[in-house]
Amino acid sequence: MAWTREDMARRAAKELVNGYYVNLGIGIPTLVANFIPDGVDVTLQSENGMLGMGPFPYEGEADPDLINAGKQTITELNRTSYFSSSDSFGMIRGGHIDLSILGAMQVSEEGDLANWMIPGKMVKGMGGAMDLVAGVKKVVVIMDHNARDGSAKFIKKCTLPLTGVRVVDMIISDVGVFLINDDGATLIELAPGISIDDARSRTEAEFNVTKNL
Repeated sequence: MAWTREDMARRAAKELVNGYYVNLGIGIPTLVANFIPDGVDVTLQSENGMLGMGPFPYEGEADPDLINAGKQTITELNRTSYFSSSDSFGMIRGGHIDLSILGAMQVSEEGDLANWMIPGKMVKGMGGAMDLVAGVKKVVVIMDHNARDGSAKFIKKCTLPLTGVRVVDMIISDVGVFLINDDGATLIELAPGISIDDARSRTEAEFNVTKNL
């Protein structure tokens, strides 16, 4: 079975803590906003200068001037504030963001992250990813466990240009949940229908398995 992208976003939302300031990356991470648990009040921050993002607008109600860093139309809240991009990066670099949930092309078993370019392909630039992984207190990656060609994305050593070194604290993929710390990677949760052997066969990185999984 494995997890769908919505399942991964729902699982990532469990990492949200009341009072957190959170930055959601482009792609699957934006879905996390749809699964914020009841009773948990978090403030979403965007690199382009917005603090306190609301949900995605209903069809026909979008304001084309109100977008997040991924250029998706969003809504504001009664507590939303706006400021320059330089102030936004000051928040990030100053350690004021508690959690960032990002996508990835590759993650190494030591927590290195590659999520901004594939050599030879046109890219617009790194954006705020480098600042986010350096300045945020906790980094969670949501990604498909394998690339379209079936190759592993959780690997021994990244082969793509790095965004950050030893920055990833948790991976949530369609296979399950992995914690990464100084002791290495540990599989702590499996998606429905996925066995430990499945996880190992689809992963190049070395990892431990938590007890009683």
